[in-house]
Amino acid sequence: MGAGVGGAGYPGTVILGIDTSLGTAVAAIARDGEVLADEQSANPLGHAEVIGDLLRRVAVAAPAPTHVAVGMGPGPFTGLRVGIATARVYALGRGVPTVPVPSHDGIALGVLLADALTGTETGRFAVVTDARRREFAFSVYDGLDDDGLPVRLSDAALSPRDGLDARLDEAGARRYDASSVSAAMIALVAARALDAGRTLAGAEPLYLRSPDVVAAHAPKRVS
Repeated sequence: MGAGVGGAGYPGTVILGIDTSLGTAVAAIARDGEVLADEQSANPLGHAEVIGDLLRRVAVAAPAPTHVAVGMGPGPFTGLRVGIATARVYALGRGVPTVPVPSHDGIALGVLLADALTGTETGRFAVVTDARRREFAFSVYDGLDDDGLPVRLSDAALSPRDGLDARLDEAGARRYDASSVSAAMIALVAARALDAGRTLAGAEPLYLRSPDVVAAHAPKRVS
């Protein structure tokens, strides 16, 4: 996590990262990628109950943020909207911009940086997260681009659990199952995107499904 953001960048930048797609995570990083504070709750429920406490801990340990990076999913409707709403309100109250980041991009960056530290050849791989209802959400990646960002070959999609391995075999992608998202990695993705002048995600969350929709059995894209 000590990897630098690089580039001329934003002097004095402190990026707050928030993600509630898997559990609840809040972190703050400096312009050079140094992690100033990192708090996480593995509880997949109770986002609203814990996020305020995590924010307070990070606020004590880190300077006021200049940007708020927020994981946009894929994730469940209730949990994801808590994190996104919190990030937007927090940023609005401090007069700083929000930076939307696909949550799988944060996971992918963590995988790639960890492999780089050990000299491991990552190759093409898929970030896989539990979508419940006997489904997985997955996104396929292949290395880092010139901006130090994960190269996303396919956007997040849903697949029945029994059919995912066959799909990944066809894509030539190694499977990487993730049970949490690092808010520090969400912030680092945002920092690198800011340095490169790139937008990685829109304002709409990547919900796994609407709360009143029954999941179909065929593979489908995340809404």
